[in-house]
Amino acid sequence: MSAKANILIVDDEANTLASLSRAFRLAGHEATVCDNAARALELARSQPFDLILSDVVMPRRDGLALLEDLKTAGVAAPVVMMSGQAHIEMAVRATRLGALDFLEKPLTTEKLLVMLENALKITRLETENRDLRARVGKHTLIFAGETMRRVMAQIERVAASETRICIYGETGTGKELVARTLHEKSHRSAGPFVTLNCAAVPAELIESELFGHEKGSFTGAAQRHTGKFEQAHRGTLFLDEIGDMPPAMQAKLLRVLEEGEVERIGADKPTAVDVRVVVATHRNLEQLVESGGFRRDLYHRVVVFPLELPPLRKRSEDLPALVDHFARQVSAQNGWKPVGFAPAAIQALKEYAWPGNIRELRNVVERLLLLAGAEVGADEVQLALPASRTQAQEIHTDAPAQEAAGPLVQRVLAFERAVVLAELERHGRRITQTARALGLERSHLYKKCQQLGIDLQSLRAREE
Repeated sequence: MSAKANILIVDDEANTLASLSRAFRLAGHEATVCDNAARALELARSQPFDLILSDVVMPRRDGLALLEDLKTAGVAAPVVMMSGQAHIEMAVRATRLGALDFLEKPLTTEKLLVMLENALKITRLETENRDLRARVGKHTLIFAGETMRRVMAQIERVAASETRICIYGETGTGKELVARTLHEKSHRSAGPFVTLNCAAVPAELIESELFGHEKGSFTGAAQRHTGKFEQAHRGTLFLDEIGDMPPAMQAKLLRVLEEGEVERIGADKPTAVDVRVVVATHRNLEQLVESGGFRRDLYHRVVVFPLELPPLRKRSEDLPALVDHFARQVSAQNGWKPVGFAPAAIQALKEYAWPGNIRELRNVVERLLLLAGAEVGADEVQLALPASRTQAQEIHTDAPAQEAAGPLVQRVLAFERAVVLAELERHGRRITQTARALGLERSHLYKKCQQLGIDLQSLRAREE
């Protein structure tokens, strides 16, 4: 069996723990041993196991009680029960409580390995089915035009290889969805797809997130933590916004890519990992390399095949298909009746610049479905997109718009939006300074931006 499994063995007899763990380790697996149900529950909650093998008859709390506790705690690992005092009633109860199998002691090595192989196959099938159900209608690249057809052709060409890919694209263009598509079309599709947004994790925590840590390795490390690399073993790790990774972590990431092993914080030895790394960024990595913000050697490691993802404003031919997809998705999620979009509404949506790209479109579609009656018309679109000009134009203006069309409420919103965007630009998109200039609390500015449809993330606004 090629897959390496991590097994938790629970038994109050030391000889049984020693013999079973030795058998699994000789077969190339990892085995953690435990002699009581309370400790077993603690271990199962703190780290992932591919299989839990537990004796039934134990002092204080028996294996069947442990099985109930594991299910209550939401532990997903399959559980196989074993006993030297087995009888039909015990086996039936264990099965009803959710045990995958029931084995009678003594156990031969051959029986152990066959049981493990079967357990892993069943778990793998259940995971694949669960992932498939979660992906249907959610993780699908929607396109109709030639621009995205060319991108899709590139994805098809490189997906089956081990080539490292860097996905370039503005915020909200669907870089994670492209990475997931690459994974699903690769030979690693049966393995995990794990993501980490490098810009969203504080610099002091990113090493632990990527590589993991041992219990007690630093203040606050109350239990062992498995990092993203180990979670993605035999699968794909997607590192979003790689351009925002701290310099110190860039060096450590380079070592992992070169050596194929990670070392948890506080560990005394490295762990081998088999992971395909796909990265993405909205920034120009070549310019970052020239300015010293990104390591040149890491750049050449992760940007073997650059994949450019176009913004929505450059693929307007896809907009009708995207609107239809999101409308169906939102309606299904909320139990609403399907609502169509008038041709004039689609045209109005095409004329908008979409600074937030696909992510913004999805939010606008949901807003439109709440506003619409039997059909979404151009009037509803104008209410959902109150600015008389595109956001891309507004963020470079030096003064608020002096002209606007439509009802008074719409004109007021357009004016407010233009003022806020102009002040953000004037103060280098710094939230605190902009709020002070407008006479607002910072929290009030956030709420006002949300009300006006200003996506601060797409503007890369800063807190200072």
